[in-house]
Amino acid sequence: MMDPSSGGGGGEGGGSSFLSAWVAAASRRHQHLLDKATPHVRRRWAWLGVLALVYTVRVWIAQGFYIVSYALGIYLLNLFIAFLSPQVDPEIQEVVDGGPGPSLPTRSSDEFRPFVRRLPEFKFWYSITKAFCIAFVLTFFSVFDVPVFWPILLFYWFVLFTVTMKRQILHMIKYKYVPFTFGKQRYTKKKEVVSDDASLPSN
Repeated sequence: MMDPSSGGGGGEGGGSSFLSAWVAAASRRHQHLLDKATPHVRRRWAWLGVLALVYTVRVWIAQGFYIVSYALGIYLLNLFIAFLSPQVDPEIQEVVDGGPGPSLPTRSSDEFRPFVRRLPEFKFWYSITKAFCIAFVLTFFSVFDVPVFWPILLFYWFVLFTVTMKRQILHMIKYKYVPFTFGKQRYTKKKEVVSDDASLPSN
């Protein structure tokens, strides 16, 4: 008699192996596209702006899904705070080392020490993009269209944003760090000034 456990296993195993191979290929393709997009900062943020505009138009047309938008706003605020925060919190460093940690440069004349973010720029952009895509998909399911009075949610979000940013700015002032860099330093050669007299041949 044929063993039933081995009779129909080939098709299932082949199907699962094909699915896993397809998932692996799609994952590699996705990672390849992300790697290619990494250096194009302006284009990435421009496409994110288009995506945010599409989501805004969708919510405006639907006249609903304010809970989804509120959750999206809270998530974006948390990402923004992580983007502004240093990788190593100076407050925790003080407790560990027993004294003030090294302060980051606040002026262009200071010694150059790069600001290492808790959330790098690419991951910040990628997380926001995924959040907008998920929120956009959720707007097609009526179960997420909870009836709420949206001005209260908007007001509460602005209050939360103000309180959180105030705390972050006070943290930046206390530990003297600036989370933005406005271009790299450039070193240019001094142009040699050649007078007209020096260019004339001597007799």
